[in-house]
Amino acid sequence: MNLISPFQFHEQNGPIYITGPCSAETREQVLATAKALKQQNTCSYFRAGIWKPRTRPNSFEGVGVEGLKWLQEVKSTYKIPVACEVAMPSHVEATLEHGIDLLWIGARTTASPFAMQEIANALKGENIPVLVKNPINAELSLWLGGIERLEKAGINQIGAIHRGFSGIEHGIYRNLPMWHVPMELKRLNPELPVICDPSHITGQRDLIQKVSQYAMDLNFDGLMIETHPTPEDALSDASQQVTPTNLKEIINNLIIKNESSHCKTYEHQLEFLRAKIDRIDDELIELLKSRSDVSKQIGVLKKDENVTIFQQSRMDELMKLRLERAKSQGLSEELIEKIFTHIHSDSVNIQAKVFEKETK
Repeated sequence: MNLISPFQFHEQNGPIYITGPCSAETREQVLATAKALKQQNTCSYFRAGIWKPRTRPNSFEGVGVEGLKWLQEVKSTYKIPVACEVAMPSHVEATLEHGIDLLWIGARTTASPFAMQEIANALKGENIPVLVKNPINAELSLWLGGIERLEKAGINQIGAIHRGFSGIEHGIYRNLPMWHVPMELKRLNPELPVICDPSHITGQRDLIQKVSQYAMDLNFDGLMIETHPTPEDALSDASQQVTPTNLKEIINNLIIKNESSHCKTYEHQLEFLRAKIDRIDDELIELLKSRSDVSKQIGVLKKDENVTIFQQSRMDELMKLRLERAKSQGLSEELIEKIFTHIHSDSVNIQAKVFEKETK
């Protein structure tokens, strides 16, 4: 993919900060926020929701096109590039008419290939950066598909936004971070800029600092943080917005790490430790192969004795023992549970293939 480099977004060094209110509510609110962000130098792009896709009707759904005029005023008065979300071709048309500098596509829209194609068609021939939020569910192919539809429409300034994924159990977060998904997106597309949206991941302002730092530690290209002069009075997502002063503190407290080091000692130590990791990984693969061979033998034995493949009691006992062992070794029980769930599932599949082979 011929995608925009992170430093084409805005002429600055370091992370990109896309900041501003969740929703443009009034002209006064928009301009007051922009003024504060400009004074504090915490805004690469000024963001504001113009159309708000709410889950249920009869709630605030944005001010519509009128809000685009307020963004124009922010741009002309404070010399800040402006950005907003689009969800359908009419939104694209309106934003282009009003000179919006950057567009993003929300999670609900990304989840619909039909909607993404309509937006891609509307953007055909335009030269404007477009960021694609991850779909609501953790489907990397949907995220990639949305990006590819824009690319095929001739858009060559594309980036991604990680805003977390919906889940049955949310825990402390509004949306589960599932960091491995955006990291896999980045692995498949090394030049693709990825922005983190800690506001939507956390759903609460007190956790934004922590998630922002984690994103920086993972070498994300920037942050999108919702900012409001009086968050408690916000008409949407009040609990996850921060004041401009809070935003300044968050950014000032970030520790921005280097991608690499020129220290020869560091490079030698890193090379040595990575070689150890490689050897351990090789051993793990050999052990998994040995386990697979034993699973086949068990499958043959069960087939000969006409015994079912899966026994829940064995699975429960195995998991209990593995978790106790993990705890005694100071390992993450959550990680070990995930690993052995996959291993046991694979063992069942191996035995099922033995049954199929013996039956034929």
